[in-house]
Amino acid sequence: MSTGVRRRMGVEERRQQLIGVALELFSRRSPDEVSIDEIASAAGISRPLVYHYFPGKLSLYEAALQRAAEDLAGRFVEPHDGPLGGRLLRVMRRYFDFVDEHGPGFSALMRGGPAVGSSTANALVDSVRQAAYKQVLAHLGAFDPPPARLELVIRSWISLAESTALIWLDGRRIPRAELEVQLVHDFAALAAVSAAQDKEMSLLLRGLLKDEPADGPFTDLVGRLMALAS
Repeated sequence: MSTGVRRRMGVEERRQQLIGVALELFSRRSPDEVSIDEIASAAGISRPLVYHYFPGKLSLYEAALQRAAEDLAGRFVEPHDGPLGGRLLRVMRRYFDFVDEHGPGFSALMRGGPAVGSSTANALVDSVRQAAYKQVLAHLGAFDPPPARLELVIRSWISLAESTALIWLDGRRIPRAELEVQLVHDFAALAAVSAAQDKEMSLLLRGLLKDEPADGPFTDLVGRLMALAS
């Protein structure tokens, strides 16, 4: 009969384990409500050992939220193939997957709180926003810096996605699938309003819409608006 030998983790491996444990706990409760004792217990080590790998509770929280921010930013990565409406819809589905799985952690990341210094939280949120901005900009085939109106459309849409997700988490009163489509419609609407006032935006929008399929989310929006007008 053989007995199992508990493998000793290296420093970086243990740090990554603790970050993963913290994120798992943050998916159920706000970081402010999770103690180092709980993290140590879930990781199967002592409280003093946690402080061996992280100098303080704040440093562990910041490392965990840093990983969450990187994960969230990665949800905006999408191949540049096919109609834009379908691409944005896939992005929104992955975005809400993260929000759904890490609700309290997402709220903590976006809103900050006592567990994380405001400057750190703001920097993490800004990094997610900038990564998302660059991804959407690339999908539109625009260079950085883009026209001012296009930058306004993209950044406004990213802020709208954040606020929509935070409101949805408070009760989840609207089916998330509906909100995912709605946010794609919102992007088209913001772009259309801007295009009505700017020739460059108009040309860009026309180019994007010409390849949209009849069953795509952008075409669906046009149909809904025409029905409403009639």
